[in-house]
Amino acid sequence: MIVGAHSILYSQNAEADRAFLRTVLKLTHVDVGNGWLIFGLPPAEVAVHPSEKNDVHEFYLMCDDVEAFIGGMEEHNVHCTPVRNMGWGLLTQVSLPGGGKLGVYQPRHGRPKAMVVKKKKAAPRKAATRKAKTGRAGAGQGRKGARPVKKRAR
Repeated sequence: MIVGAHSILYSQNAEADRAFLRTVLKLTHVDVGNGWLIFGLPPAEVAVHPSEKNDVHEFYLMCDDVEAFIGGMEEHNVHCTPVRNMGWGLLTQVSLPGGGKLGVYQPRHGRPKAMVVKKKKAAPRKAATRKAKTGRAGAGQGRKGARPVKKRAR
């Protein structure tokens, strides 16, 4: 079962682009070790377009008002290209600190409902069976509701 999607942006200055995603776009993130950040995204969609080549992929962020988005980027001195009406949406490209560009558009196409991930039900736990050892110091103590261990007669 698919539970999400993981996109990768390659960058000549990954640290600067991570800082941009964290501080300017304010994406949620988790540090998976040594400062390596993975960012959360809002619901996503995927489309398949005909092509002469395989293994060609594109990544865009979507917004509800591209002009307002550009205005917000200007407040952070981030350059955006002029808006182009692509038919399917109003597109701009954001210049990333690492030198790349990231497409951001206001969709004009229908949007699917976000996929709901149904978590598997956890298997019922088997009742633990423990045999108490006799003669241990402190056996059965320290646990709430534990029964004292009976000593066997020798």
